Amino acid sequence: MLPSRHLRSAARQRSHRPPPAAGDASSSSSSGRLEPEVIRSNKAITAHMRAGRVADAERLFAAMPRRSTSTYNAMLAGYSANGRLPLAASLFRAIPRPDNYSYNTLLHALAVSSSLADARGLFDEMPVRDSVTYNVMISSHANHGLVSLARHYFDLAPEKDAVSWNGMLAAYVRNGRVEEARGLFNSRTEWDAISWNALMSGYVQWGKMSEARELFDRMPGRDVVSWNIMVSGYARRGDMVEARRLFDAAPVRDVFTWTAVVSGYAQNGMLEEARRVFDAMPERNAVSWNAMVAAYIQRRMMDEAKELFNMMPCRNVASWNTMLTGYAQAGMLEEAKAVFDTMPQKDAVSWAAMLAAYSQGGCSEETLQLFIEMGRCGEWVNRSAFACVLSTCADIAALECGMQLHGRLIRAGYGVGCFVGNALLAMYFKCGNMEDARNAFEEMEERDVVSWNTMIAGYARHGFGKEALEIFDMMRTTSTKPDDITLVGVLAACSHSGLVEKGISYFYSMHHDFGVTAKPEHYTCMIDLLGRAGRLAEAHDLMKDMPFEPDSTMWGALLGASRIHRNPELGRSAAEKIFELEPENAGMYVLLSNIYASSGKWRDARKMRVMMEERGVKKVPGFSWIEVQNKVHTFSAGDCVHPEKEKIYAFLEDLDMRMKKAGYVSATDMVLHDVEEEEKEHMLKYHSEKLAVAYGILNIPPGRPIRVIKNLRVCGDCHNAFKYISAIEGRLILLRDSNRFHHFRGGSCSCGDYW
Repeated sequence: MLPSRHLRSAARQRSHRPPPAAGDASSSSSSGRLEPEVIRSNKAITAHMRAGRVADAERLFAAMPRRSTSTYNAMLAGYSANGRLPLAASLFRAIPRPDNYSYNTLLHALAVSSSLADARGLFDEMPVRDSVTYNVMISSHANHGLVSLARHYFDLAPEKDAVSWNGMLAAYVRNGRVEEARGLFNSRTEWDAISWNALMSGYVQWGKMSEARELFDRMPGRDVVSWNIMVSGYARRGDMVEARRLFDAAPVRDVFTWTAVVSGYAQNGMLEEARRVFDAMPERNAVSWNAMVAAYIQRRMMDEAKELFNMMPCRNVASWNTMLTGYAQAGMLEEAKAVFDTMPQKDAVSWAAMLAAYSQGGCSEETLQLFIEMGRCGEWVNRSAFACVLSTCADIAALECGMQLHGRLIRAGYGVGCFVGNALLAMYFKCGNMEDARNAFEEMEERDVVSWNTMIAGYARHGFGKEALEIFDMMRTTSTKPDDITLVGVLAACSHSGLVEKGISYFYSMHHDFGVTAKPEHYTCMIDLLGRAGRLAEAHDLMKDMPFEPDSTMWGALLGASRIHRNPELGRSAAEKIFELEPENAGMYVLLSNIYASSGKWRDARKMRVMMEERGVKKVPGFSWIEVQNKVHTFSAGDCVHPEKEKIYAFLEDLDMRMKKAGYVSATDMVLHDVEEEEKEHMLKYHSEKLAVAYGILNIPPGRPIRVIKNLRVCGDCHNAFKYISAIEGRLILLRDSNRFHHFRGGSCSCGDYW
């Protein structure tokens, strides 16, 4: 990114610059006309630049004895078109008398390169602005989802042309703000068919077919695009009867009309009808073939899709992307990689699709390696690619990598928008860095409901209920309306922080105050809230009064509460319900065994293990991992393969002695085996999370947090141990388990032992 202060400095320098040298901007005669040799050179520079011969243009420019402002503008436009933004900015500062074309050319280059802050700085310095200037600012901010800023520049424009009006209308439509688009549309009458179609398309895109039909019916003049929008709209809605009726009534059809019907039948599961229309098409283009291939992919008929793909006479990059995405969505990673490696040409979508395949397949290392390769190939990183890699960093808590990505996406101009911005928030929260999550949230120029929900849920998972509710109160002062996910986050925040009465109040008022009807997720939060507080009878009664049958998640919340408050009878009742609903849920067997073991009921605990064996249920092994110097280290209980295992074990032995002197006592009742106390202590000492924390203390410099992830819930003994370790070592330990975050500092945990 080019610092806007440099552009402002250049503008100030021009205001007191001495007259240009003889060779610059003085080639015009006294009549004001350019000399013929200057005109010829300007045309040659333009030709070189259009052909990508930047060096030839530079040599010609340097050799010119006389230059005009048009000469500089030809170079400026050439640098911009060839992606040489730093050179364009440097040349701009050297123009003796820049005109409006000079300013607009650099302004457009900055906007296209996503240097919006620099574009705004240059805009502020412009001595004269015309409709092109304002249109660049409107379109560039709209393209980045910054609709309010686009409207700001639209309102500033003293004169608006058709491009201004259509640009602002398209900005509203593209970002789902169709009511504001309609308000703008109704504010004038001089709209062409393009504008009618744009608004109609917006209504179709957001599922408002009645409004789209009303526009269609009163259009002064329909073109083929108008018919295509409505045919595809009804098809996307699933109303193939009306889509086919309009198709048959259309006075003219093009290949897109036919393709819309093929896609409609395919998307609505009518594969045979789709194939019949496809076979009847008078002409087909790549889009038509891609639609039919996508129809087979949608039904997971990958062999048929491949056969049709191989028949295609006109494959384009989208065709390859369709197959790549199909294999990726089917979890066929090897086939997806084969397509990716075979592609004659890749675009940003290809890379993003392969990244998504690896990311969703849990191949974290491959995801990050592919992203690095993408950078080496010079491919432009789009929003989807950034979001995939940020998601991977979040999954493995690779904070250092995520922070490097943050810098890159800011330079790419994506840091302030919602799509990537929300992924960035989630990454910081999942990596336990709430401060940077809050900073990123504050820097977002626009926020949607997902942004607010991510903040609320993030604070809730960390046990910072007060902060979560503060964000919720901030949200209520904005135009963003809380939805059902928002209230799940609010109730979870109350549950994780012991804010029982607040949670009850929100639950019983959310329909009246926010128009949100309680769903199973809200009831689950309430059962968890009451159960954690020891109000097991109330939680059980709430389950009986629900308008639907309890699911396994609800019974799991009650089972977890039974473990906390040592109520084996209720725990057994809840577990039996879970076994009926999910007989292969290993976690519930282990949790009930834990309840029996902690109560000394070893016979019942053994029965659980026998039942698991008889039913073929496998316990998920526990793993913990930690990132140190951009490398992720994974540990299992009693790990004997890590290269530094001897050093880690020796440190834990010493640490165990110091902890016991400080008052630590092993929670041997957590061990699910009826063995001697000494053996139980030994089994607890080398849990995976303890090994990861020990490795972090040994290798991460003092003053920096220890961030550990565990795939299962942290055990009670480790939770207790980490409180002692945080005080003895003077370290902040952040532990993310399958349920929530724990911040251990100075001998206490952020959850207040309320987990």
